[in-house]
Amino acid sequence: MASTANAFLNSLTNEQKAKAAFAFDNEERFFFHFVPGNSIKQTLKRDRLGLTLGEMQPYQRHLATTLLASGLSQAGFIKATTIMSLEDVLRIIEKDDGNRRDPLKYHFSVFGTPSDAGAWGFRVEGHHLSQNFVIKNGKIAGSPSFFGTNPAEIREGPRKGLRVLGKEEDLGRELYTSLTEAQRKTALVQEKAYPDILTMASRKASIEGQPNGLSAAKLTAKQRETLAAIVAEYASNMPIEVQNARMAQYKAAGTNVFFAWSGGAKLGEPHYYRVAAQKFLIEYDNTQNGANHVHSVWRDYTGDFGGDLLAEHYQRSHTIASR
Repeated sequence: MASTANAFLNSLTNEQKAKAAFAFDNEERFFFHFVPGNSIKQTLKRDRLGLTLGEMQPYQRHLATTLLASGLSQAGFIKATTIMSLEDVLRIIEKDDGNRRDPLKYHFSVFGTPSDAGAWGFRVEGHHLSQNFVIKNGKIAGSPSFFGTNPAEIREGPRKGLRVLGKEEDLGRELYTSLTEAQRKTALVQEKAYPDILTMASRKASIEGQPNGLSAAKLTAKQRETLAAIVAEYASNMPIEVQNARMAQYKAAGTNVFFAWSGGAKLGEPHYYRVAAQKFLIEYDNTQNGANHVHSVWRDYTGDFGGDLLAEHYQRSHTIASR
């Protein structure tokens, strides 16, 4: 990660670097959103920062996408780059002039000085993609991690049938439809699907006040296998170290994991689900554009934006200083 980040930064002109490079303690590191840049400007009265692919030379784009690849698994990288390519599909569907829908409007930002020691990070963000990484002494934190798709399923044209986040949808529905009537009464937290993920683009993940849903303790062995498969699908977007850490969080939670659903169970009906444990939260929503528009995210309650890694560092530093 450090070597690819430095290769990217070293390829930039001073003007480009002024857009792409930030101090590690810059408040910008905590900015997170998944709507198009035009919408951010309209609603938040600010621009999405970072250097876009469109502002790069072709060789710089290769280095930028290599940086993104270093933060994801092969599966995660394929999802990310395919999501970027969906902007071309939307441009055609919406007859957009390219001002709003553009696969080169993805912003790359590096925070701090990439190195094997110390703390630094990077972010890749644009419409339906926000990947946030912090690296501290070789340890990696990779959340918030947002993937979205519109269309969720391409229904016409040369890419007809493509479903970038199809497994996320299918596994969630598989678990919910496998529930008994009694189990569904607990899992179904709202008859009508929530209009979006509840955490949206909040700096701190929280679903306080929401019903828990169905405890893993109330699932059969087969249903628990499906629940584990859902968690594994989201974990598999990350490099093996992060995958292992995420699955360790899940296993450590034991039966203190909850599955919640809202909306319809049939294919094509608006629906939402979440998997919540003490340490992490998965949210998935497919309600917009005739239930053909997916938002999905992995959040760490205390680990987003490297919170746990940095807390460990500060605690260690404080202990050493007080001796």
